[in-house]
Amino acid sequence: GSTAGLLVGMALAGLIVGFMVERWAVEAKGHGVPEVMEAVAVRGGRIRPRVAAIKVLASSITIGAGGSAGREGPIVQVGSTIGSSVAQWLRLPGEHVQTLVACGAAAGIAATFNAPIAGSIFALEVILGRFTIRHFGLVVLASVSGSVVSRIFLSDQPAFTVPAYPLNNLGELFVYFVLAVLSSILAVIIIRLLYAAEGIFDEWRISLTIKAALGMATTGTLALLLPEREILGPGLHLIGETISNEFDLPLGLMFALLGLKLLATVATLGTGNSGGVFAPSLFMGATLGGIVGTIGQMLWPEVVIHPGAYAIVGMAATFSGAARAPITAVLIVFEMSGDYKLILPLMMATVVSTLIAEKLFEESIYTLKLKLKGIQLQNGRDEDILGGLLVREVMNEAFESVTDTMTLAELSYRFSHAHHHGFPVLNKAERLVGIVTLSDMEEAIADNWPPETAVTAVCTPRHNLIIAHPDQTIGEALRQMGGIGLGRIPVVSRQEPDKIVGIIRRADIVNAYNVGLTRRAIVQQRIQQKQVQNLDGTEFIDLTIRPGDIACGQTIQALARCLPHDCVLVSVRRNGRLLIPHGDTQLQGDDQITAFLAHHERDAFVTCLRG
Repeated sequence: GSTAGLLVGMALAGLIVGFMVERWAVEAKGHGVPEVMEAVAVRGGRIRPRVAAIKVLASSITIGAGGSAGREGPIVQVGSTIGSSVAQWLRLPGEHVQTLVACGAAAGIAATFNAPIAGSIFALEVILGRFTIRHFGLVVLASVSGSVVSRIFLSDQPAFTVPAYPLNNLGELFVYFVLAVLSSILAVIIIRLLYAAEGIFDEWRISLTIKAALGMATTGTLALLLPEREILGPGLHLIGETISNEFDLPLGLMFALLGLKLLATVATLGTGNSGGVFAPSLFMGATLGGIVGTIGQMLWPEVVIHPGAYAIVGMAATFSGAARAPITAVLIVFEMSGDYKLILPLMMATVVSTLIAEKLFEESIYTLKLKLKGIQLQNGRDEDILGGLLVREVMNEAFESVTDTMTLAELSYRFSHAHHHGFPVLNKAERLVGIVTLSDMEEAIADNWPPETAVTAVCTPRHNLIIAHPDQTIGEALRQMGGIGLGRIPVVSRQEPDKIVGIIRRADIVNAYNVGLTRRAIVQQRIQQKQVQNLDGTEFIDLTIRPGDIACGQTIQALARCLPHDCVLVSVRRNGRLLIPHGDTQLQGDDQITAFLAHHERDAFVTCLRG
């Protein structure tokens, strides 16, 4: 009876949460922090006021019913929404709106975890992505205010009671290093599995209400595999057990807790339920730390004395690896535990975990969702136009060159018939020897150098060249060129530094800017698509026209006869340009059509264009 009741209750909670989120505020699904970061980066911090109310209700139901989620994501989103709403009501300019969003997030974290310092740093490090005096003062005031109010109405005690865990032996640092490496791997696994689940469920053509119910029922089923159902809810009580002085959890149980908590979190949040990832990541980190501490004590008992200390460090290292926020991780564990004696292993483990996690997987658990929407963040903002383009996308691969055996007389002839002012100089193996410019040749002639002088005598040699690599951004290349007034620089392979793969000129950078503008317009379009998708029964669809399709060569007006009634053509992307479709727009092969239509018209739309 209790088993059936648990599963039915959790499934019912999922139904309610899914319906609320799908009906009123789709931004409230998942863990919430990426949505706040997106608002700051691309919407000037503007968030719909209703999001706060829906997030509170949805998260309360999810967590209260036993969903494997935490409260930090919801409180960040709720606090940020309140800050944004106040700023919009006061009609403040964009920069002030962003500041109040960060203030709301900081106050929420500070009040929830009684951690004012960590709340401030989280808002600056994660939400804004930048530390400035202007933001810092207001964010700190908000964080302190939130913490004071929390202490008045709740408690001024730390979230966990932690014994004094000093660093007993410098040899422990090696074990902590191993824990940091394992924590980084765990963090990447959490990120990959969570977003893989979101991707899979997003592809399902069923209501979010059903998906959320399935996720909660799955979480309940996983919990039944444990006698005490420890993986339900945030799991903060079990974290307290792992870090206590009376640590005695069996090794097998900790392995089971780690694996099942990971799957339960993915099932809860990956299906659209509402809650944060902070508490589950602390749970998994503490469990991993307990495993490492227990094994370390078995293998090295004279060094590893307190396995509970490793649970504390594991919490910080795992969260830091997942969120790429080492400062926040150290401070929040300090403030939640009230213990500052583990400063050395904590700092070392969080930094090592963050660095390794970045090498294993570029995006954090917060930024990956934005990247999947086409939003690249740099210092908390959408990247500048040239910072989002790579050299290999715009470099000229069909460049002219001269050989290192060419004479000054032959070079003069080449320049007289060329339309540019510089050539790469290549040897017989087609390796870059240098660059010769028109001014180099003119100086040599003015100095009365013999006509038979080899070009290598007048060119700038390879070791003195300013070069670019294909994987550099256009912004970096422009700074290199502008620093000494160059008009072109060679692009060489990183693997083979003497192999030239292209030339980048100022004209190429102008073209790149146009490409960047188009790309930014596409990103904004995708964001608007996501907002419009809140409407029931509608979707955006992208379809690429193939050379043999019926639509290839046809005008939009000619296709109007077969296009579904509930369908609007939004844009045509052609050769990197974004076109607004008109009746006389003729479609070509490789055009990408974006249309907004009702779900039931998808097949008719594809048939109209493809045949």
